[in-house]
Amino acid sequence: MDEIATKVSIFFSEDDRLHHHSLHEAVLNRAKDYGVTGATVWRGIEGFGRSGHVRTSRFPDANTGLPLVVELIDSPERMEDFLMTIGDLAHGFLVTKEEVRVTRIQIPAS
Repeated sequence: MDEIATKVSIFFSEDDRLHHHSLHEAVLNRAKDYGVTGATVWRGIEGFGRSGHVRTSRFPDANTGLPLVVELIDSPERMEDFLMTIGDLAHGFLVTKEEVRVTRIQIPAS
């Protein structure tokens, strides 16, 4: 049976830091500590943000600042509560929220 959940996506640059550590790692660690059901970090090969400056991996010497997206999934209530806990980490970054249907597929034991 499907469950309704919320998927939160937080958009960063791989250059974004918090106290000399990657910002996406700080968000991921906080999500793990909070008990978020699932989290994934995606690294983009190309992208641009508010500045309009395109970052790309096509040129190895210029591949700094590539886009990263942290996606988190949990119940709507838990995601709202979690977002309140990362205000100090993700202040000013683009955050999107989507309602999603989660289907759990059971793989039979062999």
